[in-house]
Amino acid sequence: MDTILNTAKSGAASNCLKTQFQNLKEGAPQDIALFEFFDSLPAMPASRMLGDWTGGILSHNHPVEQQLAAMNWHGKRFSSANEVNPIISLDAAGNRIVNDILGTASLREVVFRGVATATMIYDKSPVFDHFRKVTEDLVVGVMDQKGNDRPLIFFLSRLAA
Repeated sequence: MDTILNTAKSGAASNCLKTQFQNLKEGAPQDIALFEFFDSLPAMPASRMLGDWTGGILSHNHPVEQQLAAMNWHGKRFSSANEVNPIISLDAAGNRIVNDILGTASLREVVFRGVATATMIYDKSPVFDHFRKVTEDLVVGVMDQKGNDRPLIFFLSRLAA
């Protein structure tokens, strides 16, 4: 009986987080609201990030938003802990391709804002993307870049295998 109740509570919490996420995605939230939501989310284990993800931006009017649009950014690929493609773009035909403009990255668990969670670390740049779990297939990320006082907040949705 406890297992059934815990599963029901977990499902209700997940639905609540998905609803909050959808409201933020469809609105024009301030960074403070995005960080409040991010901080409310549980850690995402690095091992659960493996696979292909599509993405989008939650931070509005962020300088990196224009750079990603210019690259036709479509998401990320986590092949293993040591083989990560941080920029997957769409080509002219709409195919997902690896864009090596920012090189490769690694995946580790790092403490960020008090929680050890999946973090993508760029190999050639002082950039960390920290992820928290909305669901097993939806995460919110914070791009923490040395020298940039305003982190970019974005999301990734897992693509079906």
